[in-house]
Amino acid sequence: MHGFANPRRFLGLAKRLTPILLVVGLLASTGAIVWGLVMVPPDRLMGETVRIIFIHVPTAWLGMAGWMTIAGSSLALLVWRHPLAALAARAAAIPGAVFTAICLATGSIWGRPTWGTWWVWDGRLTSMLILLFLYLAYIALSQAVDREGASSRLPAIFGLVGAVNIPIINRSVVWWNSLHQPPSITTGGSSIDGVFLWPMLIAMLGFTCLFAATVLMNMRALLAQAQAEARLRRRAMEAEPA
Repeated sequence: MHGFANPRRFLGLAKRLTPILLVVGLLASTGAIVWGLVMVPPDRLMGETVRIIFIHVPTAWLGMAGWMTIAGSSLALLVWRHPLAALAARAAAIPGAVFTAICLATGSIWGRPTWGTWWVWDGRLTSMLILLFLYLAYIALSQAVDREGASSRLPAIFGLVGAVNIPIINRSVVWWNSLHQPPSITTGGSSIDGVFLWPMLIAMLGFTCLFAATVLMNMRALLAQAQAEARLRRRAMEAEPA
């Protein structure tokens, strides 16, 4: 893990991986969405509205995966003091928030014809909305810490505490009587027909690659900003009269 603590080594790896992830992500996600919208037949019960799963499910997955990236990076910062961990957590926050917002929006669009309402205070929906608020709070806290020069441990602790919401999201449809359907994919298999499952899995792969590429690009930008600020401070100190 500490092998890529050196910024130059990390930047070299990120520079090679980013275009690969972008190309694979764009091809897989675009292909899967076109497959799902054009080639997949309507569902017997949900009709044409089933097509939204090719966006809704991947964004829901990445909304949760984004926070787990924050939590894992926060743990690396607090326990191992990894020098790039704080950057990784900050880099994942905005993409994670965007995917969570898209998940909520597509879920509402799906819910209107399926449930007859745009929104219900269902366990899954409510916990997902809380995740979006956690993202916004984390982004604001990280920016405040960076602006004021405070300890990066504060957002790291918040990132770990916020991870409590992830198993709540995952198990909410099991713990509470819910309008939201129960889990369709479990360790025991899948209840989704293969005609819908395969394009959905490819969409998840594509969106995941896009998320990873975005995180790497954000980390590179944040690292470049930190290095530029360090150079400016060093020059300012050198310019001061003795």
